[in-house]
Amino acid sequence: MKHFLSINSLMATEAMDLVLRAKEMKDGDYRSDLLAGKTLAMIFEKASTRTRVSFEVGIRHLGGDTIFMTPADSQLGRSEPLNDTARVLSRYVQGMVVRTFAQKNVEELARHGSIPVVNALTDMFHPCQIMSDMLTIYERTTNLKDLVISWIGDGNNMANSWINASVYFGFQLNIACPEGYTPNTAVLERALKMGAKVYVTDDPKAAIAGSHFVNTDVWASMGQEAEQKKREKAFAGYQLDEELLALADPDAKVLHCLPAHRGEEISESVFEGPQSIVFDQAENRLHMQKAILEWIYS
Repeated sequence: MKHFLSINSLMATEAMDLVLRAKEMKDGDYRSDLLAGKTLAMIFEKASTRTRVSFEVGIRHLGGDTIFMTPADSQLGRSEPLNDTARVLSRYVQGMVVRTFAQKNVEELARHGSIPVVNALTDMFHPCQIMSDMLTIYERTTNLKDLVISWIGDGNNMANSWINASVYFGFQLNIACPEGYTPNTAVLERALKMGAKVYVTDDPKAAIAGSHFVNTDVWASMGQEAEQKKREKAFAGYQLDEELLALADPDAKVLHCLPAHRGEEISESVFEGPQSIVFDQAENRLHMQKAILEWIYS
């Protein structure tokens, strides 16, 4: 039985294999009966558009069915222990796709259940998004090891997952975050010990210089809304606008995992500009998640 709790769930060659498989699925508008007779529980403690729809459609493309659960309409909202939830759901369904706050929640569900668990987002990691982003990048260049990819903004779950991806795909990763908002130290140290090329700075201009792909995300993620004003002050100067983008490679492409706050972390002109590939990036969630599900259930 396989779980997909972070990119680190993969073996050394499996990350690239998933990118190649997702590309095949996209090109062939892939359908199968791999999940025929199987139902997956979609356990979402956080709101979602792309993750929910792409997983539900992807599961149906593979012949399966879904049950959508939130704390409001299940015992999760009454603090039923996760180990009880895991054991009960294992008697009913054949997998769990979980979007929650703490990484330990998906790990506990995987530990106590007897069915596969997929991390659809935690505060620590967003592996399905990053793997989809690697598909988006691969569609534009297959020479991943020579790339410079930059991250401008909060050292959040996306930044942590980009660090993990740099271990598997070999690109140079430049991260610019304000003091106090840097990526998880343990994640970074592990990646560096494994040979990853990661540069962390508080200077967005230094991080973006010469980059082939530029990433950003909202300054206040779900659950951090009370920090909005504080974060706006801390992230002053971190907006991905035309002036900052001009320091990247002339053919650089812009990524954003969405939803975007235009005028905050990214300017309207860059978001809607010719270098933006954010909607190709969003589409690829569907194809990559189908590849991940096939990897789990084949």
